[in-house]
Amino acid sequence: MKRRIPLRKRLLVRLLFASALIAVCSVAATTWLAVETTTRALREEQGQDLADDLRILARLSGYAATHPDWKGVQPLVTELAERTGRRIALTTTDRDLIADSARKGTALPLGAAATVDPLHTDTYTQPGAQLSGVDPRAVGPYRITANERSRLDALAGKLRTCTSRFGVDVRIEHTPSGRPVLVNPDGSDGSDTLAADCGYWMNEPVPTEKTAMKELTQLARSCLQNNDQSLREPLHFYLNPAARNPLSRYLIADKSPKAGNEQAVKTAQTCADSALRAQLDPYVAPVADLYLGGDDTTPPRFDMSPANKAKIIGVVGLVLAVTVAVTAVVATRLVRPLRALTEAAQQPPDLHVRVPVTTRDETGILAEAFNDLTERRERIEAQRKAMVSDIAHELRSPLTNIRGWLEVTRDGVVDPDPALLGSLHEEAMVLQRVIDDLQDLAAADAGTLRLHPEPVRAGDLLDQVAAAHRVAATGAGVTLRTETDGSPWLDADPVRMRQALGNLVSNALRHTPADGTVTLAARRDGDEVVFTVGDTGTGIAPQDLPHVFERFWRAEKSRSRRTGGSGLGLPIVRHLVTAHGGTITAASEPGTGAVFTIRLPGSGAPQE
Repeated sequence: MKRRIPLRKRLLVRLLFASALIAVCSVAATTWLAVETTTRALREEQGQDLADDLRILARLSGYAATHPDWKGVQPLVTELAERTGRRIALTTTDRDLIADSARKGTALPLGAAATVDPLHTDTYTQPGAQLSGVDPRAVGPYRITANERSRLDALAGKLRTCTSRFGVDVRIEHTPSGRPVLVNPDGSDGSDTLAADCGYWMNEPVPTEKTAMKELTQLARSCLQNNDQSLREPLHFYLNPAARNPLSRYLIADKSPKAGNEQAVKTAQTCADSALRAQLDPYVAPVADLYLGGDDTTPPRFDMSPANKAKIIGVVGLVLAVTVAVTAVVATRLVRPLRALTEAAQQPPDLHVRVPVTTRDETGILAEAFNDLTERRERIEAQRKAMVSDIAHELRSPLTNIRGWLEVTRDGVVDPDPALLGSLHEEAMVLQRVIDDLQDLAAADAGTLRLHPEPVRAGDLLDQVAAAHRVAATGAGVTLRTETDGSPWLDADPVRMRQALGNLVSNALRHTPADGTVTLAARRDGDEVVFTVGDTGTGIAPQDLPHVFERFWRAEKSRSRRTGGSGLGLPIVRHLVTAHGGTITAASEPGTGAVFTIRLPGSGAPQE
């Protein structure tokens, strides 16, 4: 039964609501902008100086950031009022007077011009802006001691002297907490530009900062726990004293699995911001409202006439109607292919349903991606079934032999003589080889195949592989030769490379008749080292060449695994070569043998 989508959650309804909201907001924002612009023009005509207002707000915010209360603010208010010619009044949020430049009993303006809150503004770096940050002058427990400042100043002087030797001209400035920083001519932080070369580090927190940051970490951790935020490792804070934005002075490092989760990172940042404000709150003055204006007048207001209001309402209605109509048409076209995708996705997986691609826009691209995913899933399912069947086939024969011999031995039909035990051991080794090969392939597929690269001479690899297979080659009557052109070197895992080349040599020996030859060669080709393993065996048919690196594939289906291998050697070779950043190819002509070529990035000889 198809689940019915609630009306409020349908994409069409949400698009209509979003478009209507956007239209209303756009018209309202435009109207507000026009009114605000007119109001500013009227204020400028009446001699009001916005720059003075911003400076007043910045000075008062700075006072609040550096004092725990407003007790001594009256002299500052009086000074600012005399300098700007404005009436300045500060009140609590309940309109209780804190300080006023006007005579006692003068009524306050109708509305506050701004809110002075150093924990929710940034008038220091961006004068007058009411942002969500913290005034950088609110340093509280982060203010370093005189001894710490003296030590950092000496360190800054040394680093400045060192950087000047490299032709870098920097100057020393101090943050509100008293910490010195080096500033480049363009205003960027220069504390770490040549710190490694000079051997002096400026951004290491001092004991005072470490103590404060430890408290900040505890506060943030409590917030995260309240938000059910689990951490695999502790949350760390790093000091970035050169940052202008106060919240960016403390960088968060979260190494938990949720670090890539946008919501988790957002929650961590929110907790860090809340913790910083809670930590600084005892060191700053309470929130206050700022009133600006004349003694007996209020700031001018811009009032719209009824005719203008009617025009605005009419325009809003027209824009809203057009927006809803256009959105309805567009949304209907968008929803139709999405419904087709939903219906296809709800079909049973074994049907591998595709959807028609009717457009070339984002929805059409999504449909193509869905069809590609369906095709890949179908191929993977077929490969999975084939692989399960092949693995069962590979394990069935040796297990059947082992079981049969054990049963006849148990029944007393055959004595457990050394020959029988040797046969059983041989069957167990076949099983072990298949399991080891499957384990290597599983590690390669999972990306856990470990490599330990080191400088290796190609000639040494060939000699070691040839020595390991010399006895098998002699027993098969096959000549095993090595050829090295020059002395090429490469960075590779010698164990894994011997395994890859050994698999190729074993495969060549199995397919080369007596009196034949297997040749291992290495040479340098530009920036690459080329290994070749060639034989004079029966070769590989052209139609079989594309399949030689597939798992459990054999050109001769009648071969047993005792003579034809596990069918996993060449796939393992391909994974090992790919892990080294190289490629492998196969070339053959029936009756003339086969040649496998490995190309790996080369390197220079190691320095003695």
